[in-house]
Amino acid sequence: MKVVVNIKTEKEVKESAQKIAKELGISLSDVVNASLHNFIRMREVRFSDSFRMTKELEDLLTEVEKDIKNKKNISKGFSSFSEVNKHLDTL
Repeated sequence: MKVVVNIKTEKEVKESAQKIAKELGISLSDVVNASLHNFIRMREVRFSDSFRMTKELEDLLTEVEKDIKNKKNISKGFSSFSEVNKHLDTL
C-alpha cells in the first residue's frame, strides 16, 4: 500500500531536484523512495562537508592549468592593492 509523506523544503531545492530527476528519467518520488530504502538498508544517513568539485569547476581548472603551462593569461606578482589597481588601469 502506498502512502503520502509530506516534507518541507525550500522551493528552489524542490525545483532543482525535480529538474535533475527528470533529466535522469525518474521522478522526485523515485529519488525520495531510493533514499529511504538506502536509509533502511544501511541504517545511516551521510552528511559531508568535504569539498567536491563540480564538472564545471573541473573544466575551469583544466583550462587554468593549460594557461599556466602555456604561460598564457598570467599576471606578474603584486605586493599591494595599489599595484594591482595600476595594472588593471593599464588594461
